[in-house]
Amino acid sequence: MNALTKDLAKLVRMVEEQNSFQGRFRPRLHLTPPVGWLNDPNGLCQYQGLYHAFFQYAPFDAEGGLKMWGHSTSRDLLHWEYQGTVLYPDQPFDCHGVYSGSALVEGDRISFYYTGNIKLDGDFDYVTEGREANTVLVESRDGFQLGRKELLMKNEDYPEDVTRHVRDPKVWKEGDRYYMIQGARRKGDRGEVLLFASDDGRIWKLQNRITTEEPFGYMWECPDYFQIGEKQLLCASVQGLAGKEWEDRNVYQSGYFEVEGPVTGPCRLLDYRLLDYGFDYYAPQSFEAEDGRRIQIGWMGMPDCPAHTNRTIGEGWQHCFTIPRELYVKDGILLQRPVRELEEKRKLREERQDTLVSDDLPVYEVLAENIKENRFRAVLGGELILEYREGRFEMRFTDASKESASGGRTIRYQEMSQLKNVTILTDVSTCEVFVNDGAYVFSTRFYPEKDSIGIEALGAEITLWELE
Repeated sequence: MNALTKDLAKLVRMVEEQNSFQGRFRPRLHLTPPVGWLNDPNGLCQYQGLYHAFFQYAPFDAEGGLKMWGHSTSRDLLHWEYQGTVLYPDQPFDCHGVYSGSALVEGDRISFYYTGNIKLDGDFDYVTEGREANTVLVESRDGFQLGRKELLMKNEDYPEDVTRHVRDPKVWKEGDRYYMIQGARRKGDRGEVLLFASDDGRIWKLQNRITTEEPFGYMWECPDYFQIGEKQLLCASVQGLAGKEWEDRNVYQSGYFEVEGPVTGPCRLLDYRLLDYGFDYYAPQSFEAEDGRRIQIGWMGMPDCPAHTNRTIGEGWQHCFTIPRELYVKDGILLQRPVRELEEKRKLREERQDTLVSDDLPVYEVLAENIKENRFRAVLGGELILEYREGRFEMRFTDASKESASGGRTIRYQEMSQLKNVTILTDVSTCEVFVNDGAYVFSTRFYPEKDSIGIEALGAEITLWELE
């Protein structure tokens, strides 16, 4: 540990000790930072039964700043224990930020790959010059103590026609070969994914460049690749989408392409589909649990969104992760659901037909199923409305001021021809809505002054559980 690391560690402990870990709007089942700012999930894995979640962490400022990796662990994916900061920006190749990356579990070793960020002083555009994106490896034998950092690749090792924006390595292994994808911004403002291959996990060579037939956004961040059954899925958080289809969406999108053909060679990307249609969802990352489940966690936030403010800033912290979600395929459709461990936290509160009204319940799950004639409306906290009308499902707020429950939000929606069921998961200041068995998901942070819910759903059986 060098002198810079020691000083950073001391300063982080000081600001964390001054924080009470409490707050009016802090969720109970979602991973949050002890203090300061949280964004992308990093290094998600399960190792010897224990779940590890690392996160982009700026402890000195709740509105962002110098990034490092915080670390939390869980036995059930719902109750997280903060373990401290494990990666600091303390080397020449990452001194302006330990940026996002992934974990590869292999035997008794976890290999963490991440982007070391450098932003030079000077008159630069920070797209084609003035920035360095370094690919770094660090290994661990227990998930807690990390070894020496190894610089693997620099910008000079990437294709000449990409900008300085290459980042967020996701690594996996097939047979005896290692593969890594990184998000990239090509000169000329076209997003793509770079695929590298390696025999040892250290020396990497470019094997493929994956993009759409027509330009689709200018940057693909936080890429992820995995297979579920026969489906090959490439996830990307895309920046720069414009046009009528995207006018009522978030500033940036997170979704996936189905892949035809091998990603290691000529392949084709099918239509891009969003993973979440709500306000707060970005930079998701997935991993395979030891029982074979594909689990995905996203950042329950949205960058570059000045119209919105998190009211938790006043409590000294900002942002959280989504509830971990199981991804699975049924009838050829990718579906999402909260991890099954949540069922063990349920305590039956009410069962109703057609309507349900409840108060003073900050953490709950409610299911409305067998909905008739697409008739559904729910009001949460008096200000968040979930409603099917005129052929689309809407998530909207009655008051779009920054001081209200919305924190400055307005409306998100998605067209669908039929509404069969709706699951609402609320955890103090988070709301995640799973529509039609999770074919569509809507997520938002909100800040209600009262913990209330009212549902009207023609013909539906409505079940409300308190989550303990």
